[in-house]
Amino acid sequence: MKLFYALILTFAAALPARSEVEIQSVTSPGGVTAWLVEEHSIPFTALEIRFRGGASLDRPGKRGAVTMMTGLLEEGAADLDARAFSRATEALATTFGFDSSHDEVSVSARFLTENRDASMALLKDALQSPRFDQDALDRVRGQVLSIINSSLKNPGDIANQTFNETIFGGHPYGSSINGTVESVNGLTREDLLQAQGDVLARDRIYVGAVGDITREELGMLLDDLLGDLPETGAPMPPRAEVSIPSGVKVVDFATPQSVALFGHKGIKQDDPDFFAATVLNQVLGGGSFESRLMTEVREKRGLTYGVSSYLVPRDLAETYMGSVSSANDRIAEAISVIRDEWSKAATEGVTEQELQDAKTYITGAYPLRFDGNSTIANILVGMQMIGLPIDYIATRNDRVEAVTLADVKRVAGELLTPDDMLFVVVGQPEGLETTIPEDAPAE
Repeated sequence: MKLFYALILTFAAALPARSEVEIQSVTSPGGVTAWLVEEHSIPFTALEIRFRGGASLDRPGKRGAVTMMTGLLEEGAADLDARAFSRATEALATTFGFDSSHDEVSVSARFLTENRDASMALLKDALQSPRFDQDALDRVRGQVLSIINSSLKNPGDIANQTFNETIFGGHPYGSSINGTVESVNGLTREDLLQAQGDVLARDRIYVGAVGDITREELGMLLDDLLGDLPETGAPMPPRAEVSIPSGVKVVDFATPQSVALFGHKGIKQDDPDFFAATVLNQVLGGGSFESRLMTEVREKRGLTYGVSSYLVPRDLAETYMGSVSSANDRIAEAISVIRDEWSKAATEGVTEQELQDAKTYITGAYPLRFDGNSTIANILVGMQMIGLPIDYIATRNDRVEAVTLADVKRVAGELLTPDDMLFVVVGQPEGLETTIPEDAPAE
């Protein structure tokens, strides 16, 4: 294991930060498609697999099943219980990662070339023959319940859940992927087996691989690893009908500092104007200390330590979001300033200097993402799921540079709708009260 991490660190240090990578499209003999970047400088490969659908495929009354199922994939498989499975991966200097979100279940593997076959045999067992032993199930159930109970005491989590419930209603996006105490306590081994079959299917696979492996070797690996999975999984849920009531929703919570989440409808990632929206957001609140929101809310008025905005283009809905925290007696002023900046950007757009500064930041930061096999493999999978062309990495910064001042002004006028913003405030804010009806969730 020490050798494994030493090799990773050596490679990460030696790999230049670059956005020029040679991507090959590989189709296995069995029909599994993957994107590959060959890197033979060290005997190590990173493999990233995504199954579209994720926790949104939870069955009615079984919320949290996909999350629990994903958490149990490394808790024993085939003839190996949880402890034996962990020992086997450690002996091979292999690491696996399993995670879930609303839109996907992710599987990550990092392995040395000499242990490739044995590592993939273990991963195949995890994906196709998980044990779901009762002791492991109870242990993971306890972990999920702990997360749920913790989130009930976290203002940020409360704001996020309230916002989602308000705008998405009964759609899967409207509830936590972890489920509720009641739903998680009711999950059985049979429910997890059902979730496994619903999600881990061949009709929703995306693969990225980077490292010491050829296209022929990758094709054979994928057929052996994934070829026996069910051909189809559960049907994908419909798009969410986003209905965002404008105004303020206050959730009373005893804390000296209120947390606010705000937003309105967003923009799809494959929209031709997405790059202009990205530049706009960088200027408005994209996390930089130079953003307008940081300047006006933090630097000039000292209302917060941090405020930001961000585009959220999910598979089944798009929102434009932001967050801020401030003392209970100052959060109302912070929200007022945010509204004013939103309105100003909507009517005036951005300045030429802001445009150039934003483009410089966005294009300059992009090559820094390519700092290791695993990171690049993640990018390859993300590109496929969004539907980006295979040459996107080489052309992405050119697309950013092509954004004009007129583009940003037009998109700002179309995208930014300050009169439609919803603010969910968790705390005991002074001078703020709920202004939207309690029965105003999404339809």
